[in-house]
Amino acid sequence: MTTVSTTTRLGGGEGSGLQAVLLDMDGTLVDTEDFWWQAEASLFAELGHRLDQADRARVVGGPMTRVIDYLVARTGVSLSPAELTVLINQRFVDLLAGGVPLMPGAELLLNTLNAHGVPAALVSASHRHIIDIVLESLGAHHFAFTVAGDEVARTKPHPDPYLAAVARFGAEPARCVVVEDAPTGVLAAEAAGCPVIAVPSVAVIEPGPGRTVLSSLEQVDLELLRSLTAARV
Repeated sequence: MTTVSTTTRLGGGEGSGLQAVLLDMDGTLVDTEDFWWQAEASLFAELGHRLDQADRARVVGGPMTRVIDYLVARTGVSLSPAELTVLINQRFVDLLAGGVPLMPGAELLLNTLNAHGVPAALVSASHRHIIDIVLESLGAHHFAFTVAGDEVARTKPHPDPYLAAVARFGAEPARCVVVEDAPTGVLAAEAAGCPVIAVPSVAVIEPGPGRTVLSSLEQVDLELLRSLTAARV
């Protein structure tokens, strides 16, 4: 895991209020939501339970504890949450073996942040070992540090992961833009006090105060990021 000190230079320069950008991973930067769904749906099919698209909308964005609680309540499966977590995670890892596709616009966005000296952090509900695998395709060098779902007391939709990232930067929530794809992540970011760019992958996300909803990361540029924090400082 890469690290950052509180002396890391923050901000987007040129008088911007932007201090950092905090990015979700699955469904936001990498096209892995289908992988998670395949892992969950195939396992439960083998256990005799067919999941549908309504279930998919409920489980998108994790975290695993919430997903497992929902699927157990939905199906009444007899396996323990710990057993289901291991089985789903292993299926997901197996699917990653063929490589991880990036979402359209992800590489350009990360390169733009680096080129303009805007610090970025990866903040995911996925566990550390999953993040480390995905970083092989995504590129750890793009991020000052990463925050995993099993490294905080409460993960998304609680604000803890984003508050941890903001504190680690020594920044202010209102000056750190979060980029998310799922309702759970949006709720976490908003609870932390961060402006949010939502690019929905599966579940619908409606626009709202402090929330900008776009159809693609390709629409996210430095001007937009800076404008979202300038409005708050």
